[in-house]
Amino acid sequence: MIDAHSAPYAVLLLRVALGVLFLAHCWLKLVVFKPAGTVAWFESIGQPGGLAYVAIALELGGGLALILGIWPRVVALALVPLILGTIYAVHGRKGWLFSNEGGGWEYPAFWAAALVVLFALGDGACALVPSPLSF
Repeated sequence: MIDAHSAPYAVLLLRVALGVLFLAHCWLKLVVFKPAGTVAWFESIGQPGGLAYVAIALELGGGLALILGIWPRVVALALVPLILGTIYAVHGRKGWLFSNEGGGWEYPAFWAAALVVLFALGDGACALVPSPLSF
């Protein structure tokens, strides 16, 4: 049974935690590797360099939207392909464990599952602009 009093705050915590993860990964691409370095890395793994800018934009915009609660359900669902893409393009061939060299696919798989859970649970407490989706 779900506790109707605490559940919205649990969803809020999940939403903010996921948003912070996206912002942290965006920060890494913008500040540590720089956009040009991120483009070069995408190209080194056989992906179009322009996808680096798409990833940066999705991580920044999606992270902020999740934290602020702007259409959280829609944003969570929209970010799932980004995370699944990391499994397909990078982490899937490096084994299960994320502690493997280059990182395996367990962490992004859990991240994708958490996004789907957020989508299923709803917006949570303190959403600035609730999602237009409801079940």
